[in-house]
Amino acid sequence: MSYAVKQDMIDRFALAELIQLTDRTGGAVAVNDTVINQALADADAEVDGYLMGRYSLPLASVPKILVGVACDVARYRLYDDRATEQVTKRYDDAIKFLKLVADGKVSLGINATNVITPTTGGAASFGNDRVFTSSTLSDY
Repeated sequence: MSYAVKQDMIDRFALAELIQLTDRTGGAVAVNDTVINQALADADAEVDGYLMGRYSLPLASVPKILVGVACDVARYRLYDDRATEQVTKRYDDAIKFLKLVADGKVSLGINATNVITPTTGGAASFGNDRVFTSSTLSDY
C-alpha cells in the first residue's frame, strides 16, 4: 500500500513544480509518471523503515498525517541535490516526526495490529444536586 499517490502530490504542490521536477528530457508538459512513482515508492520505503518496528505493515488504512509526510519525503527526493531550504526543512520535519513515531512518543491512532484505537469521550463533570432551583426560590 502506498502512503501517497500522484494526485496527493499535485494537491499539495504546484503542478508546474512537479512537471519541472519530473522532467528528464527538457520541455515536458506533463508530470512524468515513472519518475514521480519512483519518488513515491522511495518515500514509502523510507516511511516503512521507521514504522516497521512499531506497527504491522502494510497498514490497513493510511492515517492522513502519513500522506503529508510521504509527500514531503518524495518531493525532497525529486529535488535531489537542488533542494531549497523550505523543501529541506519540510523533509527534516517529516523525519523528526517519523522518529517520534518509531520511539513511541507519537501515535498514529492505530495499535500495533492496525486497528484504529477508539478515543474515549470528552470532559465529564460530577457534583451534588442543586440546592437552589426555580421551585425552591419561587417564594422569594
